[in-house]
Amino acid sequence: MSTSTARGRRTAKPKAQKPAGSSEPYLRITGLWKAFGEFLALKDISLDVNQGEFICFLGPSGCGKTTLLRAIAGLDPQTRGTISQGGKDISELPASGRDYGIVFQSYALFPNLTIERNIAFGLENAGRPRAEINARVKELLDLVGLPDQAKKYPAQLSGGQQQRVALARAIAVSPGLLLLDEPLSALDAKVRVFLRHEIKELQRKLGVTTIMVTHDQEEALSMADRIVVMNHGVIEQVGTPTQVYRHPASLFVADFIGETNKIDTKVAAGKAKIGKAAITFKAEDAPKSGEVIAVIRPEDVIPHSAGPKRAKARGSRGANLIDVKIDSMEFLGSYWRAHLGGTSLAGVPMVANFSMNAVRRLGLEEGIDMTVELPAERVLVFAKAG
Repeated sequence: MSTSTARGRRTAKPKAQKPAGSSEPYLRITGLWKAFGEFLALKDISLDVNQGEFICFLGPSGCGKTTLLRAIAGLDPQTRGTISQGGKDISELPASGRDYGIVFQSYALFPNLTIERNIAFGLENAGRPRAEINARVKELLDLVGLPDQAKKYPAQLSGGQQQRVALARAIAVSPGLLLLDEPLSALDAKVRVFLRHEIKELQRKLGVTTIMVTHDQEEALSMADRIVVMNHGVIEQVGTPTQVYRHPASLFVADFIGETNKIDTKVAAGKAKIGKAAITFKAEDAPKSGEVIAVIRPEDVIPHSAGPKRAKARGSRGANLIDVKIDSMEFLGSYWRAHLGGTSLAGVPMVANFSMNAVRRLGLEEGIDMTVELPAERVLVFAKAG
């Protein structure tokens, strides 16, 4: 159910890591654990969220992201640890005493109330004057693009419209914190793409600190100021979308966000062996020897020469060039996905995404021999578990 708590926008400045002169975070989670019987759903979670940030909790099912959101809301209080909001310790406050608005996955609109009554629900409970309520409802309907839907009932609206009504109800009393629990998961793909932009624009306009739970990588990458990647009840990495995509802190993050080629190999003399090629890499904290997993994203594989032109390029070969054969190609609209093989790869499977221009320019097709480059700065190397 979408609920909202009492009015209470804070003015605490964001914490450092960010603008100079900033101080405390708006939301601070410290040493938070949550147990269900003997099962530990959250393990020693600490996180700072700054005023006005849009944060996404991202991870697979069962990783603890919704449990963490519900702990922040007071719906499933933590087993131990503290939560502060706007400089106030809210760790022991009931859900009704906390300053947030929340939208659940199902939206949970009241089916027997009109759209305007759904939005007005929290304002009426707060005892606001009728004139103020009417003005606020009208303002919110305009804000979410539904000015003509006030007298309708939820069943008369599309899923996307219901989602907007749930958002309007959640922000009606101007909460300091907006919590979104997979708000787009019940919608079809095109509506999701449209509404994630609308939600982000609305959040920027309001300046409300927002936390969204999602398992959709694209949603998190396109909407979040920072992403909190979770797995098995712990935080694997916190960073901007670019940081977690380009500089994953662990093999799990690299594999979960986006697509990767994962290659079991060994490192010797600071180089990773991929097939018959010794590949340089620039990751400073990567293992310098031993068994590892090398990772490179398909879009980072650079096509060079193909067919007869390949022989002419041999005299000016640079680092990390590999001769391959295109075993098969898939057309995926904006690019081609090529499955690479050949004697140089020695049975190591590799996938590359080639742009339409590259395919045209180089004459790439199934069965052709070509040369690809694995840029050293894009080759990630992780120690094998155990």
